[in-house]
Amino acid sequence: MAEASNPDTGKENPTFKIRRLEISDKRKGYMELLGQLTVAGPLTDDEFDRRFEEIRSYGDDHFICVIEDESSGKIVATGSVMIEKKFLRSCGKVGHVEDVVVDSEFRGKNLGKRVVEFLTEHSRSMGCYKVMLDCSVEKKGFYEKCGMFNRAIQMTKYFD
Repeated sequence: MAEASNPDTGKENPTFKIRRLEISDKRKGYMELLGQLTVAGPLTDDEFDRRFEEIRSYGDDHFICVIEDESSGKIVATGSVMIEKKFLRSCGKVGHVEDVVVDSEFRGKNLGKRVVEFLTEHSRSMGCYKVMLDCSVEKKGFYEKCGMFNRAIQMTKYFD
């Protein structure tokens, strides 16, 4: 199937593929993308690989997805979901969405919404009765467009 051409530029439109994080994604700009969200800190390849393997050992209970721009091989969006197992609701499960970010060059293309929908569907497939997330006041409108609503107040304590 041929790639559609952009009539404004004549260039091919990028192809965005959503998938699970792979160990090779560090070389595709994954850590730099996380740095657009918050302090990511420098990681050696060994540190990244060890953490990747640890997260992978949790199976589908800790799922990180990425969107790759296949035309450039760059990771342009990501998010994660952790599945909490509870005693409430007859041993129910809750999906906690975290670390959703879209590269500043690719915002406005509904990639963030695709990430949230992907993680929400993963939570549903894992038997969760709800999915939740914390966000800044500025991001409230975006998450409402993703079908979420304000339910509670978040309280936080950071450790040095």
